[in-house]
Amino acid sequence: MASNWSWSNTMIQCSYHPEANLIDDHHTGDMICSECGLVVGDRIINLSTEWRTFSDEKTKTNPSRVGTTDPFLQDIDLSTIMQSPSGTYSGQTTHRNFLKMDTNTRKLIFGFGEISAMAERINAPKSIVNHAKNIFKRVQETNKLQHRSIDAKVTACLYIACRQEGVPRTFKELCAVSSVSKKEIGRCFKLIVNDLATSLDHITSEDFMSRFCSNLRLPMEVQKAATHIAQTAFEMGIVSGLSPISVAAAAIYMATHVSEAVTSNKEIAEIAGVAEMTIRRAYKLMLPFAEKLFPENFHFYQHISLLPVY
Repeated sequence: MASNWSWSNTMIQCSYHPEANLIDDHHTGDMICSECGLVVGDRIINLSTEWRTFSDEKTKTNPSRVGTTDPFLQDIDLSTIMQSPSGTYSGQTTHRNFLKMDTNTRKLIFGFGEISAMAERINAPKSIVNHAKNIFKRVQETNKLQHRSIDAKVTACLYIACRQEGVPRTFKELCAVSSVSKKEIGRCFKLIVNDLATSLDHITSEDFMSRFCSNLRLPMEVQKAATHIAQTAFEMGIVSGLSPISVAAAAIYMATHVSEAVTSNKEIAEIAGVAEMTIRRAYKLMLPFAEKLFPENFHFYQHISLLPVY
């Protein structure tokens, strides 16, 4: 999966504006070019140990960070439950102490560790991690989804947290960091939403457009055109009922085929995590209205009449 960044002396740079400063968006976990607004890379996470010693004695110590207590385990003796940077629980907690805990407590500890690990792999900020943990704890307290695997539940909780925090991820992106299938994640997602009566903010094509275009290495002009196409298609009622992800993919396909950055349906499908046929279905609905969908100031490299016809 490609990104619009390059390395120079171990520094991340925008491929189009190498001298521009980069903005670290702590909410989304992205590095953004200050010149053109392009998402040029994910936040770099330092996985090395972080430690300091205040002892004057020159003794050999283990240079590792013990971790921090988890506020979501308030009902447990936090002096013995510590969380390491990787999301697993260690410190003074022994395997024997872990086995003495009740089943639900062990599931909470395991689930919180899985959420932290998955969130780190998708570069989700701490706010989303805490939000997902809170949802998972509520799910465990209801006892109505006990027959579902913990992996499926924590993945669904992370998906919900991302949506509610305004930085949604696709099921495909979460499948890549989880051990469960997209189908199982979807089932758990529906059960959790219904059981907890959780409200979800309506997601739009714009929520995914920046990340998709960045991974496809598309210029900002194409990204802006695709965003305008998708938004206008929904406003005109052309794609009512279709998934915002499939509409975003179809809009990218349409925008690239009249620009210099032509991208295949297959490439877009792989990045968006939807079937090629799904993109074609949305594209067919949008094609008759193509002239009305493009922004007025868009620079056409190919005439709009040369758009592919399926």
